[in-house]
Amino acid sequence: MSEAVRVRLFLAAAVGLAVVLAVGLGGLTAFGQRVAAYGEHFARVAVYQRHTTDIVSAITFDYRGIDTLFEEFMLFAAVTGISVLLRPLADERRNAPEDQAPDRHIPPPSPTVGLLGVILCTVLVVFGVETITHGQVSPGGGFQGGVIAASAIFVLYLATDYRTIDRYKPGPLLEAADGAGAWGYAAVGLAGLATGGAFLLNVIPLGTPGMLWSGGTVFVINLTAGLEVAGAFVLLVSEFLDQMEVVRGSNER
Repeated sequence: MSEAVRVRLFLAAAVGLAVVLAVGLGGLTAFGQRVAAYGEHFARVAVYQRHTTDIVSAITFDYRGIDTLFEEFMLFAAVTGISVLLRPLADERRNAPEDQAPDRHIPPPSPTVGLLGVILCTVLVVFGVETITHGQVSPGGGFQGGVIAASAIFVLYLATDYRTIDRYKPGPLLEAADGAGAWGYAAVGLAGLATGGAFLLNVIPLGTPGMLWSGGTVFVINLTAGLEVAGAFVLLVSEFLDQMEVVRGSNER
């Protein structure tokens, strides 16, 4: 594709985006105007209709669950694109970078710091799982909990080194988690169609408000979202660390 064609495509897309933004922004309420009818309505009915004590999760994963489905697949598509862009090319090789001062002695990672990192990593994973599974009961949910659980890899990297991450990183399992989480959300939606209802219809017993098993499909979707978000962010971190640490072009030392 020539540069002229790329410029024309960009200009056409930019004009289209500008029109959409102008129409959308023109329909917004005035600055400072209070619009509370929507929130007040769901605050009154969500606990009784969906048995969730966290109203945000009821809206996100049930009343407006189709919006969240698209958001989740946007993350899935972004991670897929990054993985393709950062894949090893023909002129690249895996090789740790050389120290710019070869005579300098770099001590190995501290075992004490490494142990503390492993402990904190475990705490983050447990806290992330707790946030995911209790999203229908208290503030949190799959997106927040997935990010918390995925942040454990940052702690482990800072406390040890990249080689430790690369050695124990379950790559295929992370990719499977990302895909299973994204398509699991869609499968929950198809369950509503399979029962003769609408897509994403809440077809699971709602349980008791305030208990772990409550909200019906809200609980299940929280699990799938947490699985997808955690897998996606760990994959992203792994790809960027791999590029920074070990992938070198043929013209680099």
